[in-house]
Amino acid sequence: MDASDMGADLEKVLISAEEIAGRLAELAAQVDEDYAGRELLLVGVLKGASLVMSDFVRALHTPAQMDWMAVSSYGSGTKSSGVVRIVKDLDTDLTGRDVLIVEDIIDSGLTLSWLVANLSSRGAASVSILTLLRKPEAAKVHVDVRYTGFEIPNEFVVGYGLDFAERYRGLPFVGTLAPHVYSS
Repeated sequence: MDASDMGADLEKVLISAEEIAGRLAELAAQVDEDYAGRELLLVGVLKGASLVMSDFVRALHTPAQMDWMAVSSYGSGTKSSGVVRIVKDLDTDLTGRDVLIVEDIIDSGLTLSWLVANLSSRGAASVSILTLLRKPEAAKVHVDVRYTGFEIPNEFVVGYGLDFAERYRGLPFVGTLAPHVYSS
């Protein structure tokens, strides 16, 4: 799927596929430096972080294991509900592990704040966050994000793992939807 497949549903491309690839390579180089000599456990947050995790881990040179967690704080709408529930838990014991949460987007910060506390309580040696996108204007709580790909305006975005009602995840870029898509 690309921009031409979206027709009138696409309002604009905010971040191109090339910009995403370049920034993930820069973040991987920084993580390689910061975690040199240590083994990292990457925790991808499903479903949105699947593309970020895939491309990030391929750019990484540090030995890393991957695990996945699904937490939900969204319905089919465009705003966070603020209520977090575990849909799929980790398979890995976190005791003594350096954990890097890999996220697609942080807006309110409510889900990530809860997730950091939850994973820290499981005995991890450290818990840090890497996110492709961050919306500073949407923050409701402070979350210490160690690695941020791009700060974006407080707009609803899709693509590169991000969806609207389970559509548009496969786009290779991050863009905004035309208002007619979500206002009906």
